[in-house]
Amino acid sequence: MNVSNTETPNGPSRLLHTPDNLDAFAAEIERASAGLPQRIAIDPEQVERGLSRLVLALIELLRQLLERQALRRMEGGSLNDEEIERLGQTFMKLATRMDELKQTFGLSDADLNLDLGPLGRLLE
Repeated sequence: MNVSNTETPNGPSRLLHTPDNLDAFAAEIERASAGLPQRIAIDPEQVERGLSRLVLALIELLRQLLERQALRRMEGGSLNDEEIERLGQTFMKLATRMDELKQTFGLSDADLNLDLGPLGRLLE
C-alpha cells in the first residue's frame, strides 16, 4: 500500500491510496459485481414473514429473561403477593398475545428459535 503525504490547509495529510490503487480497486469491484444480478428479487410476503419472525423472536427472548428475573425475585422474597399476582397475569396475557401473533404470521415456536451459528440457538 502506498502512503503519501500531501499538504492541506490544516497541515500534512496522509493518504493511504494513490490513483494506481484506485484503478485496481475499481477493476476489482467491477469483476466482483459481474456475477451479481442487476436486481434483487424480493417477495413482499417473505420479507414480512422474516421481519415478523425476527421481531417475535426478540420479544420471546425478552419475555423469557423477564420471567426468569421475576422467578429470582419471588424466590428471593423481594415481591409481595400482589406483585406476584400481577406478574403472573401479565405473563399469561403476553403468552396469549404471542400465540395470536404467531398464528397471524404462520409461525411456530421452532421458527422463533433462531440459529445463531457458532453461538447456538437463540432460545436454548
